[in-house]
Amino acid sequence: MSAPSNLRRFPGVRAAAWAFFAYLYIPIVVLLVLAFNAGSTATIWGGFSMRWFGVVLNNPDILRAAKNSLIVASVSSVVATVMAIPAAIGMARRRFRGQAAVSALIALPLVVPEVVTAVATLLFFTAIALPLGLFTIILAHVVFCIPFAYLPIRARLEGMDASLGEAASDLYATPWRAFRRVTLPLLWPGILSGLMLAFIISLDDFVITFFVSGAGATTLPIYIYGMIRIGVTPEVNAISALMLLISIVFVALSWVVGRARS
Repeated sequence: MSAPSNLRRFPGVRAAAWAFFAYLYIPIVVLLVLAFNAGSTATIWGGFSMRWFGVVLNNPDILRAAKNSLIVASVSSVVATVMAIPAAIGMARRRFRGQAAVSALIALPLVVPEVVTAVATLLFFTAIALPLGLFTIILAHVVFCIPFAYLPIRARLEGMDASLGEAASDLYATPWRAFRRVTLPLLWPGILSGLMLAFIISLDDFVITFFVSGAGATTLPIYIYGMIRIGVTPEVNAISALMLLISIVFVALSWVVGRARS
């Protein structure tokens, strides 16, 4: 008998599972509903309206913060993916002493508490006297996003036939030509999946960005945090709903592309 079947036999497991998902998703559903609230109070329903989305899209401060978020997410995800490609290929194709330690080092940002990473990064930037701003946010996000770009690429490589590259070498293809003509076309779903996953992780990040941002480097999550400190408004609900929609779309696309066959 499988493990899930054994778990279902315990009393209260089904109720606990439903309570867990309700606790996790009901607040999100409530936020989405209240984003279409016509009233001026964030938590009291005053009828259906989309006017708060119009307010958000016409707010220059929000648009400036969104622009900063897009710049940081785009640059950091591309750089992280470019660095993750050779790392994944090297780890998958060659065995060497200490490989397990290197794999653990790459995955370390996934298990280290984000606030610890943020404080350590801030201390490093302070030690080298690097001014805080968009550049420091991008640097921090590149390091943080590498594992998210690396894992889909590595998973794609595990499912590839290594003999294809060897066959290309037997046909006198240079390593670069073999990579460009054989490996890259087979690897692109994993690369694109990792890129989109790293993008959305960077776009939504708050903790690291909060610690390493400087004046004039406000991203959308930081702007939302500043707004809710003086009170939650329907405008905050609308921004959160838009960010949630973007996150869902990118995560879904990452999953679909990652399962695509070349």
